[in-house]
Amino acid sequence: MKRVVISGIGAVTPLGNNIEEYWNGLVKGQSGADMITHFDTEHFRTKFACEVKNFNIEDYMHRKEARKLDRFCHYAMASADEAMADSGLKEDNSLNKERMGVIWASGIGGLETFTNEVRDYSTSESGIPKFNPFFIPKMIVDISAGHLSIRYGFKGPNFSVVSACASSTNAMIDALNYIRLGKADVILTGGSEAAITEPGIAGFNAMKALSERNDDPKTASRPFDLDRNGFVMGEGGGALILEEYEHAKARGAKIYAEVIGDGATGDAHHITAPHPEGEGAMRVMKLAIEDAGINPTDVDYINVHGTSTPLGDISEVKAIQEVFGEHAYNLNISSTKSMTGHLLGAAGAIEGIASVLAIKNGIIPPTINHFTDDPVFDNNLNFTFNKAQEKEVKVAISNTFGFGGHNASILFKKYEG
Repeated sequence: MKRVVISGIGAVTPLGNNIEEYWNGLVKGQSGADMITHFDTEHFRTKFACEVKNFNIEDYMHRKEARKLDRFCHYAMASADEAMADSGLKEDNSLNKERMGVIWASGIGGLETFTNEVRDYSTSESGIPKFNPFFIPKMIVDISAGHLSIRYGFKGPNFSVVSACASSTNAMIDALNYIRLGKADVILTGGSEAAITEPGIAGFNAMKALSERNDDPKTASRPFDLDRNGFVMGEGGGALILEEYEHAKARGAKIYAEVIGDGATGDAHHITAPHPEGEGAMRVMKLAIEDAGINPTDVDYINVHGTSTPLGDISEVKAIQEVFGEHAYNLNISSTKSMTGHLLGAAGAIEGIASVLAIKNGIIPPTINHFTDDPVFDNNLNFTFNKAQEKEVKVAISNTFGFGGHNASILFKKYEG
C-alpha cells in the first residue's frame, strides 16, 4: 500500500481562527466557552457554548457568495483555505487535479439555514410555501465537499461522511484509504459544524446531554472530573491535506506526520449511550493499531473522545486499560474538548490536528477544568490534567465516537524522512 502523509492543516475553532491561535490556546489551557451570542437564550436551560469568535467570512470570499452558504460551510471554506495555502497546493496548477479529491464531514450540516427557512414559512400569514432557492443547497451535509471541490478544481473523489460525532475521523479514514489504494494522490479532508442554534441547543438539552453549568461556563467541560455533568457545544472546522508520500516528496512539500492506521467499529448497543464496558471503543483502537502494524506499547499519546459525560468518559477509559494494559500508565491521555467544547461532526478533524501538532511540537495539550478526582477512574493514569506537558510523541491515536454507536480511531506517526 501507498504511504500517506499530512502536508497541510487549517482550523477555525473556539480558541482561534487559524492553526497558530488554535495551538497556542490548547497549550495555554484556554477555555473557549462563554455565553451564547448567536441567539437569545432566555428560555433555554443551557445558555453557553464554545462559539467561534471574531470570524468574518468576507476575509475568505465575497459577501454575495458567502450569503449562499450556511455557517458550517463558511467554517469549511476558511479552514480549507488555510490548509491549502499551508500545503503549497493552492497556487500549484501543474498537478493532475483528476487525482485530487475532497472528502468532507459534518454531523448535522446546515441546521441554522433549516431553522431560519422553516421559521419564516411557519410564521408567514399567507401560508404560501415561499423558500429561498438556496435553501436546499445551503442545508444539505454534502454541500461543503461540493463547494471545496469547485473552489480548488479538484476532480477526484468528492463526497461527504456522516457518522454523528465520528464523522470527520471517518472522513480522514476514507481519505487515507483512497490514497493507500492508489485511487488518489491528494485528498482535502476534515469537517465543519455550526449547530449552536436554537434547535441544536434545545435538542441536546432535551436529551440531557449538555452541561447546564450556566454560573461557570468556562469550567463546564470537565472530562474525567467527579462533577462532570454533560458536554459543551462547540463549532468550527478543521482541514487536513492527506497526500501520497512520493507525491509530496516530489514537490518538496512540508510534512507534518504520517498517517499509519485506522479503525472503525459499531457498538450495536444503544442509539446514544456507549457500551458500558467500552467494547466498541476497545475494538476500534485494537483495529487501528493492528492496521498500522505496530504494538500498543508504541503509542505515546491518546487524544480521547472525552466529552465530559458521566458514562462516556468511563467507557473510554475502560477500553484504554483493556487495550494497553500496563502500558496505559506510560501514556499521556488528554481531552481537548475541555477547551474547545464538542464540535460534533468536526471534532475528529480538529482533534486529529491537535494530535499531529503534539507529535510535531513535543507537547501534550492538557485536559483542563479538573478539580476533583473521580474514584471510578484509576487516577494513576496520566490524564494530563490542567497543564500541558512536554514529551516526545512518536505515535498518537485520536478517538471519536458518535451517537448510533459509531466508533473511529486514526493513528499518526512522527515523520522522520
